Amino acid sequence: MAISMRDLIPWGRDRNVPSSSSGENANPFLALHREMNRIFDDFARGFDLPALSGRWSGGWPHVEVSETDDHVKVVAEIPELEEKDIEVTLHDGVLTLRGEKKSESQGAVYSERWHGRFERSMQLGPDVDPDQVNAAFKNGVLTITVAKRPETQRQVKRIPINAG
Repeated sequence: MAISMRDLIPWGRDRNVPSSSSGENANPFLALHREMNRIFDDFARGFDLPALSGRWSGGWPHVEVSETDDHVKVVAEIPELEEKDIEVTLHDGVLTLRGEKKSESQGAVYSERWHGRFERSMQLGPDVDPDQVNAAFKNGVLTITVAKRPETQRQVKRIPINAG
């Protein structure tokens, strides 16, 4: 028995509009999809994380954080957005990326393209200087460089261990 790709798309009987919520129960793939979304949302709520549906959080956008003696660099992949759609803030050593991708599909009856709001925060620590921040956005890649305060570079203090 071969299953065609057309049978896996969540369309109603007339294949022109998505199936209604009453018809979703008849389709086992849609019922499984809905149940898995509910399970993941419940799991996220157990850790006081925002629900995953309708808003991306936690692991998106994907970031890379690197550190040297004099700065911290954060690179985030944010494809299909422009710099006007992204907000970057630094407060008490926490860098936050926020943004929104508006829906571009006018009249689509089915779409797997993502749109909506996102927010991602990461602790950079108290050593960063909020007055020395630079952000650049090119080809869907956001690069943020935050200088460290000069006094923190010299604050390494060796602590002797006494035999007890």
